[in-house]
Amino acid sequence: MISYKHIHFIGIGGIGMSALARMCKAHGVIVSGSDSSDSAILHDLAHEGITTYTSQVRENISPSVDCIVYTLAIDNLNEELTEARLHKVPLFTYAQMLGEISKNMYTIAVAGTHGKTTTTAMIADVCVKNDRTPHVIVGSLLAKTGSNYVFGTEDMFVVEACEYKRSFLNLNPNALIITNIEEDHLDYYHDLADIQDAFRNLVQKVPADGFVICDTSDEKIIPVLTGCVASIIDSKSYVQDVPALTVLGDHNVLNASLVLALSDELKYNNQKSRQALADFKGTWRRLEYKGEYNSLRIYDDYAHHPTEIRAGIAAFRKQYGDTPLTIVFQPHLYSRTKEHFDDFVEVLSAADRIVLLPIYAARELYDETVSSQMLGDAIVLRGVTVEYCADFECALEVIRSLSSIPGIVVTVGAGDVFKIADTLVNKI
Repeated sequence: MISYKHIHFIGIGGIGMSALARMCKAHGVIVSGSDSSDSAILHDLAHEGITTYTSQVRENISPSVDCIVYTLAIDNLNEELTEARLHKVPLFTYAQMLGEISKNMYTIAVAGTHGKTTTTAMIADVCVKNDRTPHVIVGSLLAKTGSNYVFGTEDMFVVEACEYKRSFLNLNPNALIITNIEEDHLDYYHDLADIQDAFRNLVQKVPADGFVICDTSDEKIIPVLTGCVASIIDSKSYVQDVPALTVLGDHNVLNASLVLALSDELKYNNQKSRQALADFKGTWRRLEYKGEYNSLRIYDDYAHHPTEIRAGIAAFRKQYGDTPLTIVFQPHLYSRTKEHFDDFVEVLSAADRIVLLPIYAARELYDETVSSQMLGDAIVLRGVTVEYCADFECALEVIRSLSSIPGIVVTVGAGDVFKIADTLVNKI
């Protein structure tokens, strides 16, 4: 499966990179890796026997390293990357290495704007329940194991297929699940049509003896099925078979219907698959219940797109009715906040109170034309209480001031806002 003896990961602290590192180590490869800062993931990897570094210097590239896997988030002048090039060590991006692995394995790719992680994690549980042992890489930490990798022994690879920069086109899928398609990553894609073109190219990579599972009535998915030579399976017919789920939200029913369709195609036991879905406990940062703080129930969610936030709010309203709902929102990327500004205003206005943090820039440079303050000003006009906080301590003080009255608090965003939830329930 992997022919290299010692792989060094530059950016090993990332959720996908750490999962791939675990996979390589589990199959006998010597693994080392670095990141620009310390983290709980690095501590876990070190505990599992992987050598980790919190600085990225050329000395980390030992003579035994015969392969480098790196994240696109690093600078092209990174010392380790420069050293590897000097010694002509083979280089792969994360997506390219996933593609190398999928060449020689029966690959089930899970693609879509939203829901990839939960759907992939559900597939992992269904496989295990049916006594199958695929290799699974999940874009989060599984609630049951605390890991983002499921050890496999058979020739099957289940993996999230990320659309950013068309990364998923490195994969060689035998089967493809498409959860949904929406405008996102508009710092890279021109528009929805450009995104659909990327998905269409992925669909066309599925061979004639393979299959594509999706909602065939979804108007944004229909165009990407053009030129598909594989069988097309409609997931809608499986919705009524989804059992009562532990995880919140109607969107998770749709995720589960895709998994039941896959189970059927793989000839798994329907009863076992439904039981696995009923027992599914979710993943880290996906509508994750963290605990209580005085009279408040604290949740955390990775949602960073208006559609994801809308689904989360709907799930909480369905579960808790009119219980006061406070969202602590950390917008992710200037470009995303700007492109979806009006949608964010509309969606967030469905909560009872919003605590806004500064935009998490991630890979982008500062953009003065958009800010959380602007977002908050627009939400206030809709009659919703908004607190703008310049830092986490301010947000914590706001939440603590609300804690004498029963309510729901959700930290929301793809940055590091989860630390607020962890602090409140004493996990930090």
